[in-house]
Order: sequence, then structure tokens, then C-alpha cells
Amino acid sequence: MRTVNMHEAKTHLSRLVRDAVNGEPFIIARAGKPAVKVVSVDAENHGAERRLGFLEGPGSVPEDFDRMGAEEIAKLFEGEQ
Repeated sequence: MRTVNMHEAKTHLSRLVRDAVNGEPFIIARAGKPAVKVVSVDAENHGAERRLGFLEGPGSVPEDFDRMGAEEIAKLFEGEQ
């Protein structure tokens, strides 16, 4: 993602906004540190992070969950004989 400084953003704001609308978001930095991210309002999931707990209902854990892959893990630690 492109990063521009404050002066460049002020000078080229129209072009930068046009690019953002066309799917090219950018970051404006102040004193070399990222300050804001500019994205199109129509951009999907802008700023959204994946999170746990978004599914409805109870989940299930297999009975052998704590032993799944035990042989493969042992081989990784001990080396194959």
C-alpha cells in the first residue's frame, strides 16, 4: 500500500482520492509515521478484522483432539528412525 507524506497528500489530494475510489487505498504519514488510511467508502471490509465467535450455535471438538497428529509431531521432534 502506498504511503504519502502530509505535504504530498495536500498537493495531490484529488488524484489520491480518485485512486482510492478506484481501489487503491493509501496511507498518509505525519513526520514519517503512518497517521491515517484512506479507502473508498464502497470498499468491502475496510478496516474489518476477522474475529472468533461469529458463528451461531455450539461447536464440537473430536474426542481425540488432544492426540490428533501425535505421531507426526513426535517424528518432527525426535526425527524419523
